[in-house]
Parts: sequence; structure tokens; C-alpha cells
Amino acid sequence: MTPFKLSLTAALVGSALLLASCGEKQNTAAPVKAEQRALTEADAVAFLDETATKLEQLYLESNRAEWIYSNFITEDTASLAADVNEKLTVEMVNLATAAAKFDQVALSDDSRRKLDKLKLALTLPAPQDAAKTAEMAKIVAELGGLYGKGKYCKADGKCLSLGDMSAIMASSRDYDEQLEMWQAWREISKPMRPLYTRLIELTNEGAKELGYADTGAMWRSKYDMPADDFAKELDRVWDQVKPLYESLHCHVRSKLSEQYGADKVPLDKPIPAHLLGNMWAQSWGNIYDIVAPKDADPGYDVTKLLEQHNYDEIKMVKGAEGFFTSLGFAPLPETFYQRSLFLKPADRDVECHASAWDLDAKDDLRIKMCIQRTGEEFSVIHHELGHNFYQRAYKDQPVYFQESANDGFHEA
Repeated sequence: MTPFKLSLTAALVGSALLLASCGEKQNTAAPVKAEQRALTEADAVAFLDETATKLEQLYLESNRAEWIYSNFITEDTASLAADVNEKLTVEMVNLATAAAKFDQVALSDDSRRKLDKLKLALTLPAPQDAAKTAEMAKIVAELGGLYGKGKYCKADGKCLSLGDMSAIMASSRDYDEQLEMWQAWREISKPMRPLYTRLIELTNEGAKELGYADTGAMWRSKYDMPADDFAKELDRVWDQVKPLYESLHCHVRSKLSEQYGADKVPLDKPIPAHLLGNMWAQSWGNIYDIVAPKDADPGYDVTKLLEQHNYDEIKMVKGAEGFFTSLGFAPLPETFYQRSLFLKPADRDVECHASAWDLDAKDDLRIKMCIQRTGEEFSVIHHELGHNFYQRAYKDQPVYFQESANDGFHEA
């Protein structure tokens, strides 16, 4: 029977060669295994260790590029920042996708939390399409540039930055002047609208590819509970504070109506947002003198105190640092004062919106502000340094845990 087998084999080989000669492509792929090897916690740990090293380098490159762009807004720095952001986004999407492969693997609490953090690390997830990822990175850079370079030039030729306009809104009691500043900034922001709309379309697409309903659902998943439960919890808390807020709102509206007249602040309409002393109406402390109850303790005029004690911008920062060192925290490194931005440069565009930075997740702490000598700015400096001291507190944690338990802790 052996000769028969050989003959049959030869016939099969001959047939295969004949088919190949007629244009059929031979199948040279390796045989498919019936079952893939099941992933284990050891695989997850190896993946996390390898990824940690990659993340540290990616974050450092991204932070440096973003710092340069925020402090030197040009077409070149915008392009460089977009390139680095694109690289980071692609890598993070790939890593989040890879992390999801361990969803059904039994893991330690430590490994599970690291993987969950990795999957939710991106604020703006991009689609897994190279062209769309590049488009999104470019939009993010362009939005930052428009925000940082935004200016309002008045009829007399004097141009005001966002900081200048914010300072006017904080101190002015002229209805029309405040309205002018409010509307001027919103004219500057009009070109941002189509870019932002497109950004949301792209990031929603990216979030869906990662398994979320949209970007909002992804963001709401970062609080150690299902996204829908987080929304319900917010509603519950809001219902608790709503009566207080409504009473406060009613009181403030009444006082503003007395100040500006019922024709400008009707008692049965929403408060005109430009009268609340803040460009985004998010903080009402600047109108305390208008809305405080009679005979209320006026508190301290910190702006006047800063002037009386000759506080310049550096002294304001040193004063805020002193608050934290008085609590037992170590002083900030000397590089903090060498590398931070405290004053708006006269020779270039920068993004003045206050922010705290930890470039290397070790000791390269910085803030970026165009400080004005006001009580409100003194408070903002304390807020930003709070970020810096918190950042340094978790620098020895694994890269996955080098952030607050959730973003509410950083903003508390």
C-alpha cells in the first residue's frame, strides 16, 4: 500500500502545482490554532510594566511640547505640538485597546485599577483612523492658539487681552463697559465654534470605538461607578443644594437690580451674566461689595493689602508657597522659579489662562500665569500651587497613579 500512498501524494502535489501555474495563490499561512492561549495576570503585569516605561517617555515629550507652545504661540510651535499630541493620542488609543483584552482576566486589585486607569487616560480619544487623528491634533492646537492670542481692539486702537478684559469685569461697575468686555471676548471666540464642533464629532467617534456611548459617558466613567450612576449622583447632590442656590440667586439678582436698575436687571428674568464680575460668571466674589447684606463684615480688601505691602508677582507666589510650607510641605524646587511664567511677555503671544504643570512627574513643577496684582489672582496662585504640591505628593507612585483619585480631588 505504500506505493499507492506515494502515488496519491504525488498526484495531489502535481494538482497543486498545476493550479498554481494557472494563477491560483498557494496558501502558505501557518495553521490556525484551535484555541489561543488564555491570558493570565502574569501577562497583564508584563504588559503594564512595559507600558509604564513607554508612558513616562510619551508624557514627558507631550508636556514639553505643550509647554513650549503655550509660552511661544506660533505656527511652528503649533505644528510641533500637534505632531506630538497626535503621536500620544495614537499610542494611548492603541494601549487602551490592548488593555481591554484583560477585561475578563482575574487580576489583583492593583493590576485591575492600573488597566482601568489606562483605558480612561485620554481626555480626548481619537478615532482609529490616521487622518482623523491628525485632524483632531491640529484642531486642539489651533483652538489653543486662538484662545491664547485672542485680543479685543477698541475704537481708540487700544488692544486688550483676555486678562485685561477680565480685570475690567472684576472691578468695573459700569453696565455698558462690562457688557462690552463680555461681548468682545465672545466675538473673539466665534472662530472656535466650528472647530470645537468638529472636535466633539471626532472625539465621540473615538470614544465609541473604545466602547463608550460618547465622550461624555467616557468622562463620567472615571469616578469608580457606572457612568449613569454618576449622573444620578450629581442630580442627587444638586437637589440638596438647589434651594440654597435659588435663594442666593434671588438675593444677588435683587441687589444687582438695585445697583443697575430694574430695566437692566428684571426681577423675573435670569441675571445678566456680564454683571457677575467674572468673564465666565463662574465666580461672584468680585461683586461682594454690591450683594453683601447690610452691616456684613466686609472682610479684607486683599488687593489693597497687596499694594500696601509692596507685593509684586514673585512675592505673591512666595506668599502662596509659604502657606503650604507652613502646613509642613517641603519648599518648591528652585527650578520652579526659574522655569515658571509669572508675567505676560511684551514680545510674544502666550496662553495666560492659569495652569499648573508637572513636566517630568518628579520635581519639574511650574505654573503658567500672567499674574495681576489683585486679591483674586492671589487666590488663583494658591489654587495653582495646590496642584503643584499635590502633583509632587504622588510622584513616587506608578505612572498609572500619578494623578488624583479622580479630578475632583485636584479641584477641591
